[in-house]
Amino acid sequence: MTLKQKASIFSLLFALSSIMMTMLPCITLVAAETRKFLDPARPDISWLPENTSVNPASSTYQGQNESVGGRLIAVGKASFYGKEFNGRRTASGEYFNLRHFTAAHRTLAFGTNVRVINLDNGRNVVVRINDRGPFMKGRIIDISAAAAKEIGLTGTANVRVEAYN
Repeated sequence: MTLKQKASIFSLLFALSSIMMTMLPCITLVAAETRKFLDPARPDISWLPENTSVNPASSTYQGQNESVGGRLIAVGKASFYGKEFNGRRTASGEYFNLRHFTAAHRTLAFGTNVRVINLDNGRNVVVRINDRGPFMKGRIIDISAAAAKEIGLTGTANVRVEAYN
């Protein structure tokens, strides 16, 4: 192969690589536009069994949800987080603190404030949703220990949950 042939092959390869480099951002842009991103406010619950009371999308979900005056209301059982979760990351990415007034709910958006009313004694507290759960049958919300103490919740209790904001 002569030097002239090698030079023409090199220039051809250079031209092809320049064309590829100019097209690469376009290819990447198209791929990025078609990629689906998960919405953190809507958890992926496809892994839950279809017909269980844990899955709010199933037909056998036992939470009683209604809207009164534009506010979502749910009635059911509540429980609270124990000490073993203190300092762990929540689904929203922040660290759980049992002294803060926070809660876990299956579907409400992170940052939503809800009023939790203990139906046994009438006491209520406003908590901020920062985690997902509870994933125990028959429960509609998990609240922090501080919030549980505020409404007199020991173990579980019948509560009413109202969207506050």
